[in-house]
Amino acid sequence: MRDAWRLLQPGNKPGNSNPRRNRPINLNHYATKKSVAESMLDVALFMSNATRLKAVLEHGPSSHYYAALIALISVSLLLQVVIGILLVVIARLNLNEVGNQWRLNQLNNAATILVFITVVVNVFITAFGAQKTGFLAARASRNPS
Repeated sequence: MRDAWRLLQPGNKPGNSNPRRNRPINLNHYATKKSVAESMLDVALFMSNATRLKAVLEHGPSSHYYAALIALISVSLLLQVVIGILLVVIARLNLNEVGNQWRLNQLNNAATILVFITVVVNVFITAFGAQKTGFLAARASRNPS
């Protein structure tokens, strides 16, 4: 029955089986690639937050929400470092070993929760760090009130 179904699929002909398609997925390789991709996104967000921190520090304590932004950006950077460490640990453990699976699941859950918290913190950073742009900024600079 399976062979008949495979023959019905586009591009499949008798004697023309793709060996890469018939192999089972290597879960450890998949999890490692997922962790590396997530780490790259974490690095990009880390760099963005470092740039935001620099901008807030350059504006100085006279800017609105200075202390809140410093605290939120610091918390976000700290969370990102912890997430990065977790992802390195996750990538180094072998998912194919049954003894590691429960531990990897717990570490993955912790990383997911920390990523969610980081996203929420960064939403607040964006909200508190919103600057006047475009027409409103030009009007405010001409008519300071």
